[in-house]
This record gives sequence, structure tokens and C-alpha cells, in this order.
Amino acid sequence: MQNSQTTLSSASCVPGLIAVVGCDGTGKSTLTADLTKNLSAWCPVERRYLGLISGEDGDKIKKLPFIGVWLERRLAAKSEKTQRMSNKAPPLWAALIMYGLSLWRKANLGKAKRLAQRGVLVIGDRYPQAEISGFYYDGPGIGIERVSGWLMTRLAESERRLYQQMARCRPELIIRLNIDADTAFSRKPDHNYDELRDKAAVMTQLNYNGSQVLNIDARAPYHVVLQTALEAIYPVVTKAKQQPR
Repeated sequence: MQNSQTTLSSASCVPGLIAVVGCDGTGKSTLTADLTKNLSAWCPVERRYLGLISGEDGDKIKKLPFIGVWLERRLAAKSEKTQRMSNKAPPLWAALIMYGLSLWRKANLGKAKRLAQRGVLVIGDRYPQAEISGFYYDGPGIGIERVSGWLMTRLAESERRLYQQMARCRPELIIRLNIDADTAFSRKPDHNYDELRDKAAVMTQLNYNGSQVLNIDARAPYHVVLQTALEAIYPVVTKAKQQPR
């Protein structure tokens, strides 16, 4: 795992695009849902999941008759093996799937950007970054650092360029929920502890191409977290109302 050495060109932020990021267990999904609910009285607002596969998707798989729980665990185990940057590079078929997911993610981010440009306040759950490889951290999944061979290297380089392009689309505000591994594990006991510890540490290192970042302690009482986030977003909403689209 290495920080990207490529300098991203500076780009103006996208007014009305806000993202909530953080390790698993910080309450991103709950916060983005409540922010959307509270802010809907002020302006048009939509919540968009800007990750790859949400916890909600995993819950849907679990509910499938007979094989749901087994299938979800199987997919999670396969995903963890290919995503961990300390493991060897994924096989070509898996790398192609990861590349396809990254293309899908770029298209999804484009939809969110266009919504914001039309005057809708977009609350994003997660956000892609190009600084550190790994789907765990919302970065490139194949990992240029761990591949070899002409084809895999070209594929990883192309995927990294996708994330560099996404990183140039800077949110007007990023709300980063910080947490320690013990608290995250107490909230997500079905997750791998070492993975949570690693992700909690990495998420604090990301600067999202110079975006404005508000750090919130996710261990605080939830009403404090929600109010702090709302107070940071209200100026964004007020400015959007004053500027014709």
C-alpha cells in the first residue's frame, strides 16, 4: 500500500456536492439518511451511495431463501481476499471485474455531479480517492503496486487514471467520521478487527485532493454528530440559494 505519487491537477469543487466518509462502524449510512431527511425542508436533496457494494446490498443477499447467509459470507470472503493490498494480485478475471466496478463507480459519480449542477443538494455516502490503493479505502482496487506483467499493469494503470479523474471532482464539503478500532469493532463485530484498525488509520490520512474536510469524532453521542454535520452544511445550502443556477 503506497500513496499515489501522481500530482492531481487542482479543480474547483462541485457546489452542492457533500460526502460523508469514514471507517465501517462510524455510522455513515445513518448520518447520510438523517442529513437528507433534515435538509429536505430547506432544499431539494438526494442521498447517493458512492461506494461499490453497500451494507444494504449485503443485507438483501442475506435475505435470499435457503442460501442467502451462506452466499453473503462466501462473497464477503472472496471480496476480502482480492481487496487486501498485502495479498498477491488478483487473477485476471477478478481484475477485470474490479475494473468494471470502477467504471460503474465513475459513472455513478458523474450522475451525482450532474444532480448537484442542477441545483439538488447531493449527500454522498463514501467518496472515491486516488491517494491510496484499495477498495477498502475507496481507492483503486487492482493496485498498481502489486501487479506484474504487461496486461495486468496496463489494466491497473488505467484503473488508477479513473480514480485520478474522479478525485478531480471535489465535493464542496467532506465530513469525515473518525473512530478507533475498538469502538468500530464493538459496533461491527462481524467485521475483521485488523481490517477495521487498518481502515480507521488510513482514512485519517486522506486529503481528497485538497477538498474542505470537517473531522467529527464518531464516538460522540449521535445527536452531537448530527448537529455538528448540519451546522457545517447549512452555509452550503444558504450559499446555493443565493446563487442562480
